[in-house]
Amino acid sequence: MGSNSSRLGDLPKNEYLKKLSGTESVSENDPFWNQLLSFSFPAPTSSTDLKLLEEATISVCRSLVENNPRTGNLGALIKVFLSRTKELKLSAECRNHIFIWQTNNALFIICYLLKVFICEMSEEELQLHFTYEEKSGSYSSDSEDLLEELVCCLMQLITDIPLIDLTYEISVEAISTMVVFLSCQLYHKEVLRQSISHKYLMRGRCLPYTSKLVKTLLYNFIRQEKPPPPGAHVFPQQSDGGGLLYGLASGVATGLWTVFTLGGVGSKAAATQAISSPLANQSLLLLLVLANLTDAADAPNPYRQAIISFKNTQDNSPFPSSIPHAFQINFNSLYTTLCEQQTSDQATLLLYTLLHQNSNIRTYMLARTDMENLVLPILEILYHVEERNSHHVYMALIILLILTEDDGFNRSIHEVILKNITWYSERVLTEISLGSLLILVVIRTIQYNMTRTRDKYLHTNCLAALANMSAQFRSLHQYAAQRIISYINQEKFNSSLFSLLSKKHNKVLEQATQSLRGSLSSNDVPLPDYAQDLNVIEEVIRMMLEIINSCLATSLHHNPNLVYALLYKRDLFEQFRTHPSFQDIMQNIDLVITFFSSRLLQAGAELSVERVLEIIKQGIVALPKDRLKAAVSWLHTPSISHCAFAVLGGPEARLGRSRHSSQGLNLSEIRRTPQTPARKPVVTTCLSLFLGHSSCSLNTDRLMTREWKGQGQENFSFQKQALGLAHRLFSPFLTSGNGVKGTRILIILPGGCLTRPGGYRDWARVSSCC
Repeated sequence: MGSNSSRLGDLPKNEYLKKLSGTESVSENDPFWNQLLSFSFPAPTSSTDLKLLEEATISVCRSLVENNPRTGNLGALIKVFLSRTKELKLSAECRNHIFIWQTNNALFIICYLLKVFICEMSEEELQLHFTYEEKSGSYSSDSEDLLEELVCCLMQLITDIPLIDLTYEISVEAISTMVVFLSCQLYHKEVLRQSISHKYLMRGRCLPYTSKLVKTLLYNFIRQEKPPPPGAHVFPQQSDGGGLLYGLASGVATGLWTVFTLGGVGSKAAATQAISSPLANQSLLLLLVLANLTDAADAPNPYRQAIISFKNTQDNSPFPSSIPHAFQINFNSLYTTLCEQQTSDQATLLLYTLLHQNSNIRTYMLARTDMENLVLPILEILYHVEERNSHHVYMALIILLILTEDDGFNRSIHEVILKNITWYSERVLTEISLGSLLILVVIRTIQYNMTRTRDKYLHTNCLAALANMSAQFRSLHQYAAQRIISYINQEKFNSSLFSLLSKKHNKVLEQATQSLRGSLSSNDVPLPDYAQDLNVIEEVIRMMLEIINSCLATSLHHNPNLVYALLYKRDLFEQFRTHPSFQDIMQNIDLVITFFSSRLLQAGAELSVERVLEIIKQGIVALPKDRLKAAVSWLHTPSISHCAFAVLGGPEARLGRSRHSSQGLNLSEIRRTPQTPARKPVVTTCLSLFLGHSSCSLNTDRLMTREWKGQGQENFSFQKQALGLAHRLFSPFLTSGNGVKGTRILIILPGGCLTRPGGYRDWARVSSCC
């Protein structure tokens, strides 16, 4: 570009760029390269800058793509860079500023052109541009592969060149160029397993650098080295931190990284944050892209293997021979940096990856006595759910879910006392345990989800985290107990979760009843699908009742505030006492409410809060432990709202939104859906109910059951739930004179299985009626 190029607007007319992209071949030994590489202009650091750079160089790039097959100038430029890198280490020791500056500029041009070529052509064409034979003036598959040479050189540069003020910029550019090289997946709809990245990185000359590269990238992230001050260079500083192509590669990496996470179309854009260490940020992005590369057709991803198997430097045990890319790193430094960097979603993704896949890291973190340093940033992400993008929230939630699978963690978080949580604004928390704060934030996230996003995945995992913790609830803060059960006020996210669920359940049930009344009077109006909404609410209510029940059965003596909240809002549970879906789980709650209510009545009226708590603590000691039903392993039966109801007897039968014949049902047509695991036992039950002419009672007119071994005892619970829900939905029409007496109701029950929350379920479906 030459020393006179200092503005983007000058690039289309630049004589050196015209020569590079023109029809004349330039030898790698030509003095032209020294002139081309002596340029300086502001680096692109935003999408707007990148767009301006692309617009300014579009004619140059098109000309190079057209002429390079005849000139081989791109290959000559790469050879110039490769020859310079051999002397780069010595130049750094001798502090040869000009040599390093020109080498950095060469890498900048290569990186930008590589991005253009990847965008414009297939991988086969790309490789041809890097396999030019100077003697024959053509391309050949037998010639030297400059692309592989370039990738290996970049890996050596990243791992071997010492990081000093003079080499900081070129280290960032080398990492950025690797990110751009790995961006091929962005331009393919299908998952790549035979791409050039697999060819070069997972076999051949680059493979021996696997563990060294991963270790270097991790240490770059740990150290968080800031860019050198502007006065540290003889040549002009390119930006206020970050390399010449930092903005470009960072954008490419962010796109790749989003593909590998739960984010995607519709996700809220992350807030732009100032990058204090471009080297650490780019290293982290490259590390995540490498870790999430798909396995090759004939070999696993070696970079993922390295990430999931590295050990602590204090661990002296030998590495298994089956782990070829293992290494050691300082876990304490890594833990400290992860705790400090959770404001960025890429750091959260790294934490999730390590906790999920590296058992050494997971064991180390769970053994830490300062877990609040890690958990508090995660809770703050969930607390500010409105400001975060979806994949950041999901990753934070899954991290909590992984942590709460450990009983030791669930016990220890209630022993950590926090003071003055400034970011929690609903209430001043001068002193609260980490466990109680975690409960508050998770409940707030569930409430936000139920009132705003209505994402079943999100609230199911929130409830699963609470369920994991419930048996180890200890000394719950009074505010946490109130938020689980009691109604506080109508402020934003500040009412109780259970109160909110109860109101929503009653509202949806009323809407379903009104809708059914209207649809039965008109055969042309489709039946609204309230069953799904009712199911979601009932599933959440049941899990909340299970969480409360688990705490009462295992930790009643540790939680007087929870008992107080139950008594304060005991009328809230009246509607669930006789509800067929919740009768089994309400036994302990009923017992606690009845037992402590009687003791409060004996103590008289006008009791202060302190006196009530004293009576509760005395009652906890007096309550025989054997009276509480032990909390069983989670029996996660699909809610009865998943049943399919068909109102038979008219010209057509309504089954959800579909129409079927009213002749009857062939039980052989009820079968498991394809996604049901074959190893799971299945129950399929068909109930035919008859709405009597003389009363609104529901009688089982016909019962047909297909059972598999080991699941027979669950049928009765399903039948009771079916009868209960059918009674609530259809009984109003029997007394309203709408002419539905004598109508037959067919209920198809889903299969049930014992599983933890979030596990597989078995479903029964009707494919046709005959």
